[in-house]
Amino acid sequence: MDHGPNNLAFYICGCLLLLIGLVKLPAAISRRNDLLLRAAVLLLVVGSTVFFFAAPDSIALINDLTGIPNLAAPLAYTSLTAFSGASLLLIINWRPAPPEQTHRASLICIAGFTLVILAIHVLFWVGDAPVEQLTLFDGYYASTPYIREMILLYLVAQGTATLTTSILCWRWSREVDGSLRAGLLILVPAYLLHVVYDSVKLVAIVASWTGRRWDFLIDQVAPLAAAPSALLVVCGFALPLAGPRMTQNAQALRQLKDLEPLWQEVQRVPTPGAVRTSLPWWSTPAVRLTARKTRIFDALLSVAPYCDPGLRERSYRAAEQAGLEEPATSVAAEAAMLVAAVEQRQKATSPDDAPDVPLWRPRDLVPLSKALTGPLVQEVRRNHGVTAESSPS
Repeated sequence: MDHGPNNLAFYICGCLLLLIGLVKLPAAISRRNDLLLRAAVLLLVVGSTVFFFAAPDSIALINDLTGIPNLAAPLAYTSLTAFSGASLLLIINWRPAPPEQTHRASLICIAGFTLVILAIHVLFWVGDAPVEQLTLFDGYYASTPYIREMILLYLVAQGTATLTTSILCWRWSREVDGSLRAGLLILVPAYLLHVVYDSVKLVAIVASWTGRRWDFLIDQVAPLAAAPSALLVVCGFALPLAGPRMTQNAQALRQLKDLEPLWQEVQRVPTPGAVRTSLPWWSTPAVRLTARKTRIFDALLSVAPYCDPGLRERSYRAAEQAGLEEPATSVAAEAAMLVAAVEQRQKATSPDDAPDVPLWRPRDLVPLSKALTGPLVQEVRRNHGVTAESSPS
């Protein structure tokens, strides 16, 4: 029987979980006090092993290498049980609660699932499962002494853990917001689908006890719940982990857009001492924003000696007469002074020609950039014969 497509689905889900875990691994290593991050990374890695062990090709390989029929079954059950228990343990420690309550619940969770995993292996070795089953182990051995108990134990333990985890995620999601809330709301159906996976298998097992063979529930229907559950788990844990960086990059993109008028203005400023390097295409918006601010400050430092305080005062009074109020009045006056200073800097044949005036440095670049498109600045451009276009950098 060809299991190629099934294998591909298992391996893709496993690789996605492992990839996200490896991406966050350096942060988990460097942030030694962030136990939750380390637990999340460990959970993702454990989750990836679930899919690697559960793939039919992996099952056959493990059985062949060890020479023990169906040894892959308790290994896969161990991974599934460990993943379910680790998910519950992570949510218990992640969710705000009194330390004593969290500690007590964690100990119960660890002890309970450790006993379940030990029992799975004991029951397998006590039982007898000589006929290899790659995809129908649960249904084939549903009535076999000890093996039957092993299957029921892992399904009940896993279903209980995932249902509890889903409930805790739902309750906690109502207390938080942002990327954490979004991640928790994704994890709710993710773990509920896992409950469906366990329930479907239990239905097939109970049916086998009454003489019915509903194996299609095990190898065809149950995997339909497992695959989307895995993808949702990936998204649910990845979103809170990546949320702060996504927010940072979104803010950087907004600032880059807001700084565009100022960026275009200072492109006309010669900065002989500045080192200009091109950023690689994969640079993040935050990195690009830092580089752009550095270039802007270099240019402002170059034009600072050409800033005319008298023009700023006149522009300030004109802004007041136009009905502007602080701090917009001061920013508009500084923007007008900057436009004139850029023009003077372009006309200067040498930096030594700069007048001896106090250096000027704006307090905030974004309001200054926005003011460059205002009517007061346009009037200064007309009076000084300055165009808004910038020369190539």
